[in-house]
Amino acid sequence: MLKLQTPVTDEPCKTGISYNDKIMMLGSCFTDNIGKMLSDYGFDVCVNPFGALYNPVSVLNSIERLASCRKFTEEDCVLIGAGDERICSFHHHTSFARESVEEFLSEANEALQKASEHFLASNRIIITLGTSWCFRHISKDFIVSNCLKHPAAEFRRERLSVKEVAEALRRITELSVPGMQPKEFIFTVSPIRHFKDGAHGNQISKSTLLLGIEDVLEDCRADYFPAYEIVNDELRDYRFYAEDMCHPSDQTIRYIFERFVSWALPASEHQTLEQNIKTYLRSRHRQQHI
Repeated sequence: MLKLQTPVTDEPCKTGISYNDKIMMLGSCFTDNIGKMLSDYGFDVCVNPFGALYNPVSVLNSIERLASCRKFTEEDCVLIGAGDERICSFHHHTSFARESVEEFLSEANEALQKASEHFLASNRIIITLGTSWCFRHISKDFIVSNCLKHPAAEFRRERLSVKEVAEALRRITELSVPGMQPKEFIFTVSPIRHFKDGAHGNQISKSTLLLGIEDVLEDCRADYFPAYEIVNDELRDYRFYAEDMCHPSDQTIRYIFERFVSWALPASEHQTLEQNIKTYLRSRHRQQHI
């Protein structure tokens, strides 16, 4: 029979997920997509409590904040640029911005408290990396999660090395604080293409992430799920992308979700998942007709 695909074979899953797990997910907007589906279908999951994160250092900084529950203060507050007069921080997505310092700090710290409690109790951490490129704020000398529309002159754009990626991920897997549950990790690389640096630059960035993850997998109990490879090899066709030709289509996201749960969820829980999907779809149908 004529072959029209190059199927990606998953390595056996050592960690996996279960409906009995408490899960924390951090990373790129691909994390948001898969995390929302897991939440909709009944998993106990907290997704990107500071907003989407793209590079490994920003993920590390966020996890260290969750582990310590170190509160945000006025020193963290930043006026958004480009005429936007709301307040946010370089650790948050702009969706967290508020009209005043007091409002931002109140809501940011309340969300931090809840997310920190979830993180400490979590036994599964799923991290999706998007790029090895990052922006360092020059005067503050730290890598930001979001530039908040500030002038480019405030930042220095850097590409993390394989060693730096591996070091950030190793610090995440080795992190330990009193009262924290032991954790197992699943890493993945976002299939979303970052074409600002061209096709070659995108491949260099993704390859750096893949090599960094590979170094860490040798040292800890963690898995790698090949979302990047599935989209780029099995689904090697632009009909599986959105109109911008960089982001996966809704159909692709559903396919990756199905591949992920088939790989990570024990067979004994597949029937529960199917029932939860039906329940969710029925609830959506009722809402559309109210």
